[in-house]
Amino acid sequence: MIVLRKADSRGRFDFGWLDTRHTFSFGEYVDPAHMGFRTLRVINEDRVKAGQGFGTHGHRDMEILSYVLEGELRHKDNQGHIGSLKPGWVQRMSAGTGIMHSEFNGSEKDPVHFLQIWIVPAKRGIAPRYEDRDFPRAERVNRLRLIASPTGEEGSLTLEQDARVYATVLEAGKEAELPLAPGRASWVQVARGDVAVGYGFGKGKDGIERAGEWTPLRAGDGAALEGEARLSLRAGTEAEVLVFDLA
Repeated sequence: MIVLRKADSRGRFDFGWLDTRHTFSFGEYVDPAHMGFRTLRVINEDRVKAGQGFGTHGHRDMEILSYVLEGELRHKDNQGHIGSLKPGWVQRMSAGTGIMHSEFNGSEKDPVHFLQIWIVPAKRGIAPRYEDRDFPRAERVNRLRLIASPTGEEGSLTLEQDARVYATVLEAGKEAELPLAPGRASWVQVARGDVAVGYGFGKGKDGIERAGEWTPLRAGDGAALEGEARLSLRAGTEAEVLVFDLA
């Protein structure tokens, strides 16, 4: 089963310095039908103008990922961490008992474009943690590269939740596939380009092999899949996609 969340149906606010789109309810945008998906709570697509940013503010008990698409994002927090993230870099914060931080556009002339992602942690009240890492294009092209997981396997960032996050850059016409264990679900978020999501492959309960179906998605679109044995992606144009494997 697939449920679509089209880009133009998201919440949107333009504050001048910030143009933001909310896949799920966030801040002043409240949509009871879109409060998150399983432990995935927030996907915000943010564009911040040159020299602007989010001033110091706090979070608690949330796993926060920042995935940079264009420009440079600078981070500073009260735990002493300072980072500068460019495309391919991913940042993870476990807010835990509380963390104060700021995120700013690192350029005085170019905008920064990134995805802010929140995942509900399995435990509350843990010590705050921070890490960032570069996942070069070569590691993501035409394959699903694991970028966050509960164990930090394959050089991924560590999450305090049974969730795995994959990133891929698919060249036009290329495909990638992710097996899904029974009881798990997936969320697909298209960051740029056009991609088709394949589902319904394999044998049904009646034992009949099915060819499956393909649903087209464009930049900003999201899709939830449940009850599937595997997820397939096929790029129309070059596409950058995040895939969440969720308990």
